[in-house]
Amino acid sequence: MAHISTATPTTATDFGPATGLSCRECGAHYELGPVFACTECFGPLEVAYDFGEVRREDIAAGPANIWRYRSLLPVPAGVADKPNLQPGWTKLVRADRLAAELGLRSLHVKDDSGNPTHSFKDRVVAIAVEAARAFGFHTLSCSSTGNLAGAVGAAAARAGLDSCVFIPADLEAAKVTMAAVYGGRLVGIDGTYDEVNRFCSELIGDELGEKWGFVNVNLRPYYAEGSKTLAYEIAEQFGWRLPEQIVVPVASGSQLTKIDKGFRELIKLGLVEERPYRIFGAQAEGCSPVSRAFKAGQDVVQPVKPDTIAKSLAIGNPADGPYVLDIARRTGGAVEDVNDGEVVEAIRLLARTEGIFAETAGGVTVGVLRKLVREGRLDPEAETVVLNTGDGLKTLDAVAEQARPSAVIRPSLDAFRAAFAN
Repeated sequence: MAHISTATPTTATDFGPATGLSCRECGAHYELGPVFACTECFGPLEVAYDFGEVRREDIAAGPANIWRYRSLLPVPAGVADKPNLQPGWTKLVRADRLAAELGLRSLHVKDDSGNPTHSFKDRVVAIAVEAARAFGFHTLSCSSTGNLAGAVGAAAARAGLDSCVFIPADLEAAKVTMAAVYGGRLVGIDGTYDEVNRFCSELIGDELGEKWGFVNVNLRPYYAEGSKTLAYEIAEQFGWRLPEQIVVPVASGSQLTKIDKGFRELIKLGLVEERPYRIFGAQAEGCSPVSRAFKAGQDVVQPVKPDTIAKSLAIGNPADGPYVLDIARRTGGAVEDVNDGEVVEAIRLLARTEGIFAETAGGVTVGVLRKLVREGRLDPEAETVVLNTGDGLKTLDAVAEQARPSAVIRPSLDAFRAAFAN
């Protein structure tokens, strides 16, 4: 049964257009609160809304961050004026050189490395912070594969909250440093992300975790809504239209499902014209339970033990995996994977062609994009978007062996000529 915190909820008006929580499986309805699972069927809960009229011009008049979409999110009207990191409105880069190399007519990279802590996690954490404030939590926490730990630490520091985040002890050194620098508690656990996540679920039910907001557990329904802002931004940056196909990394699968939700909301509200779009999921071969299920034609995602350099995607038991399968099939997309060598090649390809240094998750999406084009499963004539969700400076080890000086010479023209004569 879902744990219900003793923290006191505030009135529903503090959540803007949000009207309650609904179960994605059985449709049961709940009041807004720090709960994440249905007590009837144990299905996941998500935020339900009554949007009213939403106009393009009102959105365009908003700030250049995710709060321009506050009328579509579970946040108060004055959220932009509160102390927060103001993430979002990142670049949608027209990637003509990469498109030419891959054989695509039109390609854009949605580059979320420009967020405050250099990953898309700043979006989801910003929404979770508002829920934590509303429910009276004093500590922000999470289980993390790296990027989320840094995002939580930074957001908590900015909001004046304590933080305590939990990570697998073998994460990349840069991500550990970034998570620790904000002054909160950082706890490494000997185990996989899935084991870290299970521990956090136990902590929620213990007095040690009282008045703690775990962004991806008891605040998950609110936290997950932040990923919708990627869909909103892409559509607005395209001049209020949807791309024809998009490639999204899959860890828990929540990002992909919320991008689809965001597209469908824009259509329902009349903010974009309805048109078919295809969503493709991207996983690393060493942690590809959703890709395996898709290829096998299965509806059940079997957990795996992760073994990949793409640690930010290393979730062996993805909570939203079945919903990713549904969306890929419904939209005519697919879920595919690439091996670690292909991930590194794709990181270097994106850097060489577009000057974007992606972390390993970005290497996964670009690698899967290339694979899908080669195999004829992605339309080369369709308008395509690929996501880069983090900065390559966080995963330097992945490319360190190939990233060395072209030559080491004495400071003279003769030495330079000799080194590069051929």
